[in-house]
Amino acid sequence: MPEFPDDSVGLVTPQTAHFDDPLALACGRTLPAYDLVYETYGTLNAERSNAVLICHALSGHHHAAGYHDADERKPGWWDAHIGPGKSIDTNRFFVVSLNNLGGCHGSTGPNSTNAATGRLWGPDFPMVTVSDWVHSQARLADRLGIERFAAVIGGSLGGMQALQWSLTYPERVANAAIIAATPKLSAQNIAFNEVARQAIRSDPDFHDGWYTEHGTAPKRGLKLARMVGHITYLSEDAMGSKFGRDLRSEDLNFGYDVEFQVESYLRYQGDTFSTAFDANTYLLMTKALDYFDPAAEHGGVLADAVAPSRCTFLVVSFTSDWRFPPSRSRELANALTRAGKPVSYVNIDSPHGHDAFLLPEPRYQAVFSAFMSRVARELGLEKRA
Repeated sequence: MPEFPDDSVGLVTPQTAHFDDPLALACGRTLPAYDLVYETYGTLNAERSNAVLICHALSGHHHAAGYHDADERKPGWWDAHIGPGKSIDTNRFFVVSLNNLGGCHGSTGPNSTNAATGRLWGPDFPMVTVSDWVHSQARLADRLGIERFAAVIGGSLGGMQALQWSLTYPERVANAAIIAATPKLSAQNIAFNEVARQAIRSDPDFHDGWYTEHGTAPKRGLKLARMVGHITYLSEDAMGSKFGRDLRSEDLNFGYDVEFQVESYLRYQGDTFSTAFDANTYLLMTKALDYFDPAAEHGGVLADAVAPSRCTFLVVSFTSDWRFPPSRSRELANALTRAGKPVSYVNIDSPHGHDAFLLPEPRYQAVFSAFMSRVARELGLEKRA
């Protein structure tokens, strides 16, 4: 048996849940059938009261913790926070993490076959929203026999899903942790997303979204989209301390090849992403971000929008996050307070920008662990050996 750290969930195997019940979507279309790929960590207790749902961000997926095989170099994307003795302690909690509809890591999406046509969905895959994801996740919970989650947790786009869960299924959420998120995108954020989408759609290899049928992929466009996005995930201080104005060689080349270390880093990130992610999925996910605005149906009054919630909230922001700045988290926390909801808000001092929610910041871990320990105590979840 391979050896993993003591606080790792170890080897995990993705599972697939197939649903034949049609799913009506917010866009007006219906998905006749679909698959959701997910992973679980820990053990569901006899009362089925210790389940925690992890909602992923834009480029995330179901593999949140542990390893798929002994040769996997990096564990799941939130392994720093999920495992025995960690903030989301798998000695106490049964953790569910899935790949959302429209994704490109196994759940039904643009790269899946449309049974009605026999060809890949491609750009014909319907637009999905955060609400659509929550409805599909609720069906997965039903399949797993989970009537109520001890907590629904997410960062960034995942935090929006956690908030939506508390509004759509208030009776099914005991606690919600909304981390580095926002109750709606600013015009600037929508603009960044549009630049990324146009980079993809203007790539000659995009073929109006039918690139797979042409045996190609819009890698250049996807690379540029990721480079733009990645800049917004980091803070100026983080980029400055990591790269500064360091050159790759001692002399200037007076040309357009890579000269600065930060250029090399961004190109590497873009190249890696362009071979691992699907362009149509990227378009769908960014649109889901743009559309999210629960207050829109309540005259723009966020306090009225969150009124249906019945859970206890933790809202976390990071000082250097300029993609979803602390002011947006405070806006949410204030709205929850005005609506009379129990909420704790903390702004973590971090130099790492938006990406800080993925990292093991000591104060972040302390706050997160305290929140989850309270959840465990209130639900009577005794720590297992």
